[in-house]
Amino acid sequence: MDRPTLTDAERAKTLRETILHHDRLYYVEARPAISDVEYDRLWSELEQLERAHPELITPDSPTQRVSGDPISGFEKVRHDPPMRSLDKTYERGELLQFDAFLRDKLPDAVWDYTVEPKVDGLSLSLLYRDGVLVRAATRGNGEVGDDITANVKTIRSIPLRIPTEATLVEVRGEIYMTREGFVELNHREEEAGREPFANPRNAAAGSIKLLDPREVAQRPLDAVLYGVGALSGVSFTTHTAMLRALAEWGFKTPPWQRLCMDINQVLLAIDELGSRRHTFPFEIDGAVIKVNQRTLYASLGSTAHAPRFARAYKYAPEIAETRLNGITIQVGRTGVLTPVAELEPVQLAGSVISRATLHNADMIEAKDFRIGDSVLISKHGDVIPAVDAVVMEKRPPEATPYVFPNVCPVCGEPAVKLNDEVATRCVNPDCPAQRVGRLELFVSRNALDISAIGGRMAEALVQAGLVIRPLDLFSLQSEALATFKLISEDGSERRFGKKAEDVAQALAHAAELPLHRWITALGIPGIGETAARTLAALFPSFSAMKETTLIEKIIAFYEATDRKLERTDDRDLFTGEIIARAEALAPYGVIQRDDPSRNIRDRYLLTVKPEMARSLYRFITSPYAEDLFTRLAELHIDPKPELPQANGSALAGQSFVITGTLTQPREHFEALIRQQGGSVQNSVSKKTTYLLIGENPGGSKYTKAQALGTPLLTEAAFMEMIHGASQPSSSVVAAPQTPPPPKKPAAPSKPKAPAPTEYIQETLF
Repeated sequence: MDRPTLTDAERAKTLRETILHHDRLYYVEARPAISDVEYDRLWSELEQLERAHPELITPDSPTQRVSGDPISGFEKVRHDPPMRSLDKTYERGELLQFDAFLRDKLPDAVWDYTVEPKVDGLSLSLLYRDGVLVRAATRGNGEVGDDITANVKTIRSIPLRIPTEATLVEVRGEIYMTREGFVELNHREEEAGREPFANPRNAAAGSIKLLDPREVAQRPLDAVLYGVGALSGVSFTTHTAMLRALAEWGFKTPPWQRLCMDINQVLLAIDELGSRRHTFPFEIDGAVIKVNQRTLYASLGSTAHAPRFARAYKYAPEIAETRLNGITIQVGRTGVLTPVAELEPVQLAGSVISRATLHNADMIEAKDFRIGDSVLISKHGDVIPAVDAVVMEKRPPEATPYVFPNVCPVCGEPAVKLNDEVATRCVNPDCPAQRVGRLELFVSRNALDISAIGGRMAEALVQAGLVIRPLDLFSLQSEALATFKLISEDGSERRFGKKAEDVAQALAHAAELPLHRWITALGIPGIGETAARTLAALFPSFSAMKETTLIEKIIAFYEATDRKLERTDDRDLFTGEIIARAEALAPYGVIQRDDPSRNIRDRYLLTVKPEMARSLYRFITSPYAEDLFTRLAELHIDPKPELPQANGSALAGQSFVITGTLTQPREHFEALIRQQGGSVQNSVSKKTTYLLIGENPGGSKYTKAQALGTPLLTEAAFMEMIHGASQPSSSVVAAPQTPPPPKKPAAPSKPKAPAPTEYIQETLF
């Protein structure tokens, strides 16, 4: 092997520093300075240098974030000083007592307070020697925790090196899972027939303790740092100075902080924080109040469990008590029986809750839910209504245990548990409920968008035998559909009439929709809208999916990796065909930048995840898929992928959130954004470039944009950017001083059952 030249070593050092700098801009400060293509070139050059000269690899190299085989267990770490918890209170009066205690303890001292959010996550310790991350650990019992270094390195906002001359720095904070990530993860868990996580904190704790860092890298984890432990070569006189230093070193620090001159200002600050607790990307359960002057900490000392210079004020949990009036069973398109709690309507966290999923039979049995019980409900992740517990002292004497059905309530066929799943499924593929569910997905907005066919119409078409498989819609004659009678809720009959023309037009439009919309419409196991968009980029057309060579090679790569073959063998399996495809797709954003392993090859594979590839393979090699290809060919339908323009386009690298009513459907603007190289988010975050705003905007997005200083973009200004203006004109609206008036609460609606694991049936299409 050739020895590295001084130039090679210097170049590797420069590349590492440059990449880590851009990591910080992207992941911490949300202001990327270079395109993904430029970033990839830097990464590829560094990887090639390190491959040629392994002695140049350093622990803080960005190529080392996800590496190595799964571990067999976690080593123990002793904390010095211990990681103590905080004394907690729910009473404002006890904060006044805390202030009085401090004044009694320090009669001649002068201090102020800091107030910051109490993140509901998993406590974390990061140890840096000479600026390099050498260890990450959980809190454990405060004295001893688990070494989770390999897993923490997958969290891209945590720096591998910090710019300090200090020989030893221990930074402490919290690992959390984002609210959006929690909802998406639970959706995937239920699709796979597994038990969902109870809340984001449990999800974060379960994720960071996985034994394979590659699996951890796929979980939506992040961290906020707010304290220090052991220090050598650096010190801080105040808490605020310490937070500034952490931010300068590249850590994410609390996004909301207040410096308070006295305890009265502290009380005002915790009220302000309480009013904003739902605007953060993570869950908070309180406020942390600290003496700002760290020079007083030694004098104050600590108890066996907690320091005396701080208190945690816990907000009262948003829980409502109501009555469980009944349990109904929903049958989804894949046959999963989902129990739903029918509740006495109650106000909770800004909305009226009348129904909530109970997930599965095991949960009902474990929590002993009975009809007539008084129950406590909350919103998990501030989003999902959940029934948490029974108020046992209020249980009526006539309440009896709920017996989960062993037959489908729709078709009467057996309902069973399959394999190791917690879900109970109807085994009849011809079950009308499954047919209706498949048709509803097929015509849904994110699939083929046949809006004239809603849930009631889909049910009626299935019951009448006009639609057995979703593709039967294309065989319906407009005249027959126009005379079709639909029974209303009041029992009256009405003809479908002129809506038949709307259906015909929508079907004609659907035939021209891009490939990812059709893949979404198929309801393939584990492949939702995002995965469909990624997979669609693999193929030049729908009919081309019959050729399985490419997907087989991706699966082979994963199987080889699972067998722990050497890296060179892995690379040989990843053929030139796939590398070429990956490089061609990289500029289009199909390969997500924030995947943990950043070279083109590995990022491509981490985007096309193994379960996606295997699920698609099972679909395209199944007997009914052959019939599907034949029927689409007869209909002269062969959808093509919709690749956006490359990074030189008008919106390259910019992210948008849309709110309010615009002149065209939201999907129209989403398509424009993606075609021009931009991305669309569901909620406003630090990474949002613009909030595209129409009439009657949503208050939460509006308020969050105001808090973060996110520019608000009118439709007119957006169209200027689309048509070539590098910057929007004065038609960008200024951030409002007050949020818009809240929308009138809508009547409680029937929630859809969570999408379960798909079981491909021959009657699906």
